[in-house]
Amino acid sequence: MAAGARMVPFGGWEMPVQYTGIIEEHRATRSAAGIFDVSHMGEFEVEGPEALASIQALTTNDAAALAVGQVQYSVLCLPDGGIVDDLTVYRLGPERFMITVNAGNIDTDWAWVTEHGRGARWRDVSAETALIAVQGPRAEDLVARLADGDVAGIRYYRFAEGRVAGAPALISRTGYTGEDGFELYVGASDAERLWTALLAEGARDGAVPVGLGARDTLRLEMAYALYGNDIDQATNPLEAGLGWVVKFEKGDFIGRAALERARAAGLTRRLRGLAMTERAVPRHGYPVIKDGVATGTVTSGSYGPSVDKYIALAYVATPPRTSVRMWASRSAVRSSRPAWCARRSIPLA
Repeated sequence: MAAGARMVPFGGWEMPVQYTGIIEEHRATRSAAGIFDVSHMGEFEVEGPEALASIQALTTNDAAALAVGQVQYSVLCLPDGGIVDDLTVYRLGPERFMITVNAGNIDTDWAWVTEHGRGARWRDVSAETALIAVQGPRAEDLVARLADGDVAGIRYYRFAEGRVAGAPALISRTGYTGEDGFELYVGASDAERLWTALLAEGARDGAVPVGLGARDTLRLEMAYALYGNDIDQATNPLEAGLGWVVKFEKGDFIGRAALERARAAGLTRRLRGLAMTERAVPRHGYPVIKDGVATGTVTSGSYGPSVDKYIALAYVATPPRTSVRMWASRSAVRSSRPAWCARRSIPLA
């Protein structure tokens, strides 16, 4: 609040929705660096001889492919294929993993993983863990000046342990903006020190604090799904465009049979990117209309400051093929991965 943030309730937390303004913060992240306090996210650790088997049973991606120091995007599914949550999986050691889950789902996810975790030792470290993201073209230089190790040597979707601003940190080259950058996991007691140091050191880079508003527009420009808007227990990862993190060949996992049936039967809808042909906001819940008939629903929509368009994600009936034009209150469907989505994408590994 001392930084001038406008606070709103979010996932049981009081969170900054903006500091100077959503568009200004968005553009600063794209051109320089944005600093995000996302300590509301949840973190669970699992270890022991059954840790890998537990992760494999719970998630759709293949955690056995992870080397120590590697990160993976994945999904927790219900037996019917619905999405419990989307998450990242960190392989901390041969028999030790961490998963990062959405803030609003911490209690639900904790109950789910401990019930279905196949005897592994789980620990909820959310309350003792802070998470600060530094995103943008100047993020590497900024973090490197405060870190004690070779930050530049950390590859995308990899992490290393070190110190940043004197605080022990897990330095992860990941993010939710489409820009290069890092997510810094530190002890909760070190969060204020790290935040202050990043803002002070980042002033010469043009780095600014960024709130939830710009975080949303940044991820929407990349067509990154938001749990509760674009994905939830009523959607499955195949129709949400997340089939690339569903590895049927790895063996059994919760939801596999249902997803195999959905794949065999063919999808009835797909999450698509839309761009408005007029300057109007496509709001959550707006219908998508083709030839006068409702064929889908907008799940997320906003102005995209980097592309200077009003853009959205929506579930629409399948097909369309990529050449078919549709409308959501005068919006044209461009493709399943929109042309305006042109920055860093989540790797397939």
